[in-house]
Amino acid sequence: MPRRVIDSLDAYQRRHRWLGFPIAVAYKFGDDQGAYLTALIAYYGFLSIFPLLLLMTTVLGFVLQGDPDLQATLVDSALAEIPIIGAQLRDNVQSLKGSGAGLAVGILGTVYGSLGAAGAVQNAFNRAWAVPRNERPNPFATRARSLLLLLVLGVGVLVTTALSGLSAGGGALGGTGIGIAAIPLTTVMNVVLFLLAFRVLTVGDVSTRQLRIGAVVAGVGWQVVQLLGSIYVKSILKGAPEAYGVFGLVLGLVAWIYLLALIVVLAAEINVVAQRRLWPRALLTPFSDDVELTSADKRAYAAYAASERHKGFEVVDVGFEPQEEEVGATDGGESGRP
Repeated sequence: MPRRVIDSLDAYQRRHRWLGFPIAVAYKFGDDQGAYLTALIAYYGFLSIFPLLLLMTTVLGFVLQGDPDLQATLVDSALAEIPIIGAQLRDNVQSLKGSGAGLAVGILGTVYGSLGAAGAVQNAFNRAWAVPRNERPNPFATRARSLLLLLVLGVGVLVTTALSGLSAGGGALGGTGIGIAAIPLTTVMNVVLFLLAFRVLTVGDVSTRQLRIGAVVAGVGWQVVQLLGSIYVKSILKGAPEAYGVFGLVLGLVAWIYLLALIVVLAAEINVVAQRRLWPRALLTPFSDDVELTSADKRAYAAYAASERHKGFEVVDVGFEPQEEEVGATDGGESGRP
C-alpha cells in the first residue's frame, strides 16, 4: 500500500475517536501481550470449573440428601450459568452423592484453580495499568485479594443464579415478562460484580469511577457470551453423536472460558486507554520504526519501561530521539514528553 494512502488513513483515525480509540485499545492489548494473559486466565479457569462443580454437588448431596428435587432445582439454576456444559452435566448430576473424598478433592481443586485464576487476572490488570513491579502486591497480599475477590464473586453468583432460575422459570410462572426482565437485571448485576472485581484487583491509585467503562463492557460482554453459548449448545451439540458431542463439549468449554477471559482483559485495557488518554496511536507503530510517534505512543512506551522497575530506588529514564517532523497537527492536539 502506498505510503501516501497509509498517511491519509493514519491522519483520519487520529482525528476521529470512533476509529482511533478501538485501534489504540487493540495496540495496547498487543503491547501487553494480552493474548498470553488471557490464555493464562483461561487455563486456571478451566482447572477450577470441574472441582467447583464437584464441590457444589457434594455439598448439596450432604445438605439436601433427603430432598433430591430441591437439589436438582438448585443445580439446574447454577448450571444455567455454564451454557456449554450445563445440559450435559444436568443429565448426570442426580447420581452424585455427598462424600468426604469428593468434598476434599473439590475444595483443593477449587482453591488451587480459583486462586490461580484470580492471581492471573491481577497480573493482567497490573500489566495493563503498567504498575511498577515494586509497587505490586506481594505474594501474600495477592492471595488475600484473590480470596476477597472469590468472596465477592461467590455472593454475586448466588444472585445471578437466582436470576437465571427466574428467567428459566418465567414461563412456568405464567408470564414471559418475568423471564425477559431477568435478562437486563442479570446484565446489571454482572456490571456491578465486575465493578467490584475491578476495584478489588486494581491498584489503589486508580479511582472506582475510572473503572466504570470497563465494568459496563465486561458485564454486557459476559451476558452476550452466555447467550451465544446457549445458541451453540442448541444448534451445534444438539443431536450430535456421542463422541463428537464430547469433543465439541471440551472445545466449546475451552472457547467459552477463553472468551470470558478475553472480555475481562479487553475491559481492563479499555479502562486504561480511556482514563490515561492513550489515543490516538500512530497507525504503523506496531509494524515499523519509521513512524512519527504521537504523544500517546510516547506515554505508553514510557509506562511500559517504568513498569519493569523492581526496586523503589531504581531509576528508569525514558527518552526518544528527535524526530524530523512534529506530529502535533495530526495528534489530536496533544504534545509533550511522557
